[in-house]
Amino acid sequence: MSAYVDPDGLQFSKFKALPRDHPIEMLNLVRFNALARYPATHALAEAGLTGAQAYKNYGAESGPIFAGLGGKIIWRGGFEATLIGPSDEAWDEVFVARYPDAHAFLAMVTNPDYQKAVVHRQAAVATSRLIRTQPSDTGATFG
Repeated sequence: MSAYVDPDGLQFSKFKALPRDHPIEMLNLVRFNALARYPATHALAEAGLTGAQAYKNYGAESGPIFAGLGGKIIWRGGFEATLIGPSDEAWDEVFVARYPDAHAFLAMVTNPDYQKAVVHRQAAVATSRLIRTQPSDTGATFG
């Protein structure tokens, strides 16, 4: 499984080029490090936290910023198995975060307090997928 923790410049540019004036939903697939990997200079570098514990720190610090911008978790599930897809991809956190619009997401990631909190996510995450979607109507069938 490849390590994807932060967006690269090209991905972030593509994200920013998409329309920003409608609600967005972000599918989050997250796999934790067994032990958090904080920078050596961070106060928690020697704390021996698990990746899951570091991710909880991330949630505690970033959650109020997320909620203050109108964000909310609209779905969360516990990973069980991959039926179609790479067999080496297993996830510790699977959820969908809704934002009122892409402006709110961009306001979150550029917020100075969020930027301080993201060190916990970077320490926690072994790999992840963050997939932007546009909400649409649900239905009784596929398609």
